[in-house]
Amino acid sequence: MSNTTTILAELMKYMKEKKLGVSDFARACNMNPGTISGFVNGNRKLSVYQLDRITETMGYPIGYYYEHYISEYLADADPNWRRMSPFLESCAKLNKLDCIQQVVDMLLDKLGYATPLFELAEKLFEDGLYEAAAILYENVALSENKQHSERLALCQYRLFQSRQGEDQEKNYEAAVQFGTYVVRLDELDQLDGLKALANTYRSLRKWDKVEFFAKALGEKAEIQYKLSKQQHRVKKENSRQPSFPLFAYWAFSHLLRAQAYDERKDYEKGLQHIKKYANLSWVTDTDEETLKWKKNYEEWAVVNMHVNKLLSGDRNVLPDYVAYISSRKDEVLPALDNILEAANRYHFDVDDILKQFEADISSYLEQQKVESFYTQRFITERFIHFSKELSAYYLTKGRFTDGFRFLLSCLEKSTLINNKSYIIKCMSLFESYHDYASSDTKTAYKNIINEVNKDEV
Repeated sequence: MSNTTTILAELMKYMKEKKLGVSDFARACNMNPGTISGFVNGNRKLSVYQLDRITETMGYPIGYYYEHYISEYLADADPNWRRMSPFLESCAKLNKLDCIQQVVDMLLDKLGYATPLFELAEKLFEDGLYEAAAILYENVALSENKQHSERLALCQYRLFQSRQGEDQEKNYEAAVQFGTYVVRLDELDQLDGLKALANTYRSLRKWDKVEFFAKALGEKAEIQYKLSKQQHRVKKENSRQPSFPLFAYWAFSHLLRAQAYDERKDYEKGLQHIKKYANLSWVTDTDEETLKWKKNYEEWAVVNMHVNKLLSGDRNVLPDYVAYISSRKDEVLPALDNILEAANRYHFDVDDILKQFEADISSYLEQQKVESFYTQRFITERFIHFSKELSAYYLTKGRFTDGFRFLLSCLEKSTLINNKSYIIKCMSLFESYHDYASSDTKTAYKNIINEVNKDEV
């Protein structure tokens, strides 16, 4: 359809070619003849639903006329939200993002449309239409005059959530942008926002940032927990509830801080934080959700004490650690990663443990998926770190075929998620053992590096 042809002209041409009268065409698309007659005579504007029915009857895919619908029926001096709102929803479902941007540009020139656009963005976000919702959030944020408004902060939170994916550079950029807005959210959203930021920096292995946001999370959660227990504080019916029990946010804060200290080799401080959430006897509620999270954190404290001791050089905890993970599939990958890191650091021999979990390791290499309640982003980062550690372990022992196999896997996955830190580590490790690589390995390595260079260009 050309830019100069109108939807009405297209319809008239179709009806003439098919020799259809108004009633015939109305019957074909199951619409009221008066609606079609009003449109043909220029006395009626079409809703997007009616346009879709007409478009399908004419043999075109839904959305075919959307660009023209904007200029012909939506670009009024006084926009009609009742017509625009369903149009934007349809565009979102069809992923016609350019159309959404056009309509939003028109609306934000008018006063009073930021609120309905924000409400629609929330609906699209809830429906999982993140790209479309992001366009609305971005534009509502730009239109906010009150730079400290809660709605501006919520827009930034939603943008942060919608931008989280496998590309680590983009995850980092999104976290940096949202970090300054998180404290402007309401109390409950702050808990989830701080938790999300800490988790993002955790997957990026930026431990100073993890500690910063985890500390803020713990402080906020403690305040909210104390407030919730005050006898004079009346609990309102239908009031918003946190996503998790308040004490669980507090415990998660200390779990993250313990890991941050362990990663920076300050094991004494790491152990102090583990002990914080090891004993949750002060949490007196007995509902099912509370008991579940108490049990989780008490168990995690036990295993993380093993990790803390192992990474500080105590190999005597290995039998208990391995026994613990043997019946817990979701803990096998993180545990093997920790075991290998300690083995490489302190020159442990862990061949027997690798043999015991050989089937799991093969599955990780082939599928790079793990049965787990951890987020896929966390698992992906953990798998990359594990591959690098396992590669270093095998190469050090002279098992070059296995070592290069995991090194190439680590490099390939690091390239896919744009993790430059791991790419550099893999390249450094490969160069250290370059002379032991087969010609096929060198070719595979060169191909991956070529892809890296293309991405950089």
